[in-house]
Amino acid sequence: MLKTLAIANYRSLRSLVVPLGPLNLITGANGSGKSNLYKALRLLAETARGGVVNALAREGGLDSTLWAGPEKLSRRMQRGEVPIQGGPRQEPVALKLGFAGSDFGYAIDLGLPPPVPRSAFERDPEIKAEAIWAGPYLRSSNLLIDRRGPMVRSRDAKHWRVLSEHLNQYESIFTQVADPQGAPEVLAMRESIRGWRFYDHFRSDRDAPARLRQLGTRTTVLSHDGSDLAAAWQTIREVGDPAALDEAVDDAFPGASVSVTMGDGLFGLAFKQHGLLRPLSAAELSDGTLRFLLWIAALHTPRPPPLMVLNEPETSLHPDLLPALARLVIHASRRSQVWVVSHAPRLIAALEEDPRCNLISLEKDLSQTKVQGQRELDEPAWYWPSR
Repeated sequence: MLKTLAIANYRSLRSLVVPLGPLNLITGANGSGKSNLYKALRLLAETARGGVVNALAREGGLDSTLWAGPEKLSRRMQRGEVPIQGGPRQEPVALKLGFAGSDFGYAIDLGLPPPVPRSAFERDPEIKAEAIWAGPYLRSSNLLIDRRGPMVRSRDAKHWRVLSEHLNQYESIFTQVADPQGAPEVLAMRESIRGWRFYDHFRSDRDAPARLRQLGTRTTVLSHDGSDLAAAWQTIREVGDPAALDEAVDDAFPGASVSVTMGDGLFGLAFKQHGLLRPLSAAELSDGTLRFLLWIAALHTPRPPPLMVLNEPETSLHPDLLPALARLVIHASRRSQVWVVSHAPRLIAALEEDPRCNLISLEKDLSQTKVQGQRELDEPAWYWPSR
């Protein structure tokens, strides 16, 4: 489980270190930085998939994603005694992302490459440093993997062993030195991050894939577009917790039930409701009903991930469904660490009833995203790797 998340110089997240728990609720006013925090976590996940540089490029590159304010904010600027203004840069450009978990921690530092004559990729960011350590925060004594520029080394008892001196600086250690013999820590960390699961706005429009009958195979993880909803539902019935599935449907739609229809290899859903003479197909369901069934399938996965991130799951749902959604999320948080990004008061209130809920309420202060009520001494201990 992630215990701490740290981000520096990513959009409005100039310097943010937050403690995490089994169930994390991120909220705040519009423009407070909720989406930036969500995007930063997705960017961190891309390091294990080899796509962090491409993901930054899709956001406009470092020039677009870096903190746009002054490098340092003096106390006089913060008090409004002098205008906010920049000056000569004292430190190199750096976008930093990291986390500390129950066993290992990881951090990455991205910056601009030195000028290369006649290169068409001169604005591509480079990975300046990476580190993997044991324990709650980085120290010289618990550092296991140390990457600086093109060189990476691993700790071997009391000594250091060089794994490579010529790494591509646009690729993470996860794609270059994840070896079960030479660097088992890198491999273990990579597989853990690859297990993170993100759900962001299921489609429920008229042409949504979830409304159509689809070829069905065993589906332990619902796809991000929900196209395999019926197959995922049947998989939960056969290898998951069918009783919890039925209870979730009845909790949201009292007296209703859902079954899976099969024919010619195609799977579909049938929604039976009190008062109707026949079940409704997925094509006939309202947007909110279909979306809630998608959340039921996603959160009852037979293969729970180490981390599940839900971005505004209340979208298209009637407010009366939000307490049932909260109970779904709380149930899932007993098997996976869960993040919920939301601004729906009724969902927030229902989630806060769980004593394990870790509320992270964001606000803007001089365009910087901060955690409401968090003072400097409240932040978890955190140290970035050296370049």
